[in-house]
Amino acid sequence: MTAVPPVSPPRPGVQPGRVLTYVLLVVAALFFLVPIYLLFATALKAPEAINLATSWHWPAALNWASFSEAWAKIGGNLGNSLFLAVTATILSAMLGSVNGYALSKWKFRGANTLFALMLFGMFIPYQAVLIPLFQFIKALGLYGSIWGLILAHVVYGIPITTLIFRNFYADVPDALVEAATIDGAGFWSIYRRVIFPISIPGFVVVIIWQFTQVWNEFLFAATLTNTGSQPVTYALSQLSGGQAVSWNLPMAGAILAALPTLLVYILLGRYFVRGLLAGSVKG
Repeated sequence: MTAVPPVSPPRPGVQPGRVLTYVLLVVAALFFLVPIYLLFATALKAPEAINLATSWHWPAALNWASFSEAWAKIGGNLGNSLFLAVTATILSAMLGSVNGYALSKWKFRGANTLFALMLFGMFIPYQAVLIPLFQFIKALGLYGSIWGLILAHVVYGIPITTLIFRNFYADVPDALVEAATIDGAGFWSIYRRVIFPISIPGFVVVIIWQFTQVWNEFLFAATLTNTGSQPVTYALSQLSGGQAVSWNLPMAGAILAALPTLLVYILLGRYFVRGLLAGSVKG
């Protein structure tokens, strides 16, 4: 008898639903990239070539001088923003980590009430506390300096950083803390040797979130600083000039100002969702 060759299963055809999904994702991505295209197209045009009729046209000759001119105007402010964002992010992240550790692993009377009051600070708009905050910073002698702005962002960042770390530490087994306590370790020793080394995913989330918030903030920057300590967000508002606006400069300045946050997301973005979901699923 002649052996019958095995019949291979039919190849699955292209699924229309998956194709439609990818098409919609590509269209959505292009839609969100339109402002980026206009940003670069305007920044690379000469001032006399910028007009409403040709706003969608890519420049025939690239004007890279826009970036050097914008850098000359906001380079110092970029340095202020970098110092502000890094310092405020580190301080608020460390305070949030300690708070989250204390509220999740060291139960004490009124802990839940204290946590609720801290979270309430997340919902207080900047405008509601602007005048008393201004008076407080001025009373401390920090008005006009970068340190007054750092203090404001650290205090405002404590609620969200505490929330993130508390949820993260809730998934850490209590047995680790109990075992360290039996071995004679105290509050700070347990935090330094047990809790802090496993906190990297939580710190990644907090660093990305807080760095972005501090970098992009404008209201405190405009009211709590003077000329020498103003961050880049305030400097960008001054690039538009007077009645005749050279739109290539604000666009080039916006690109330069966006690079640090973009770099943070490129370096840490793949850990963001992983750290954000840490502690959300048990078992």
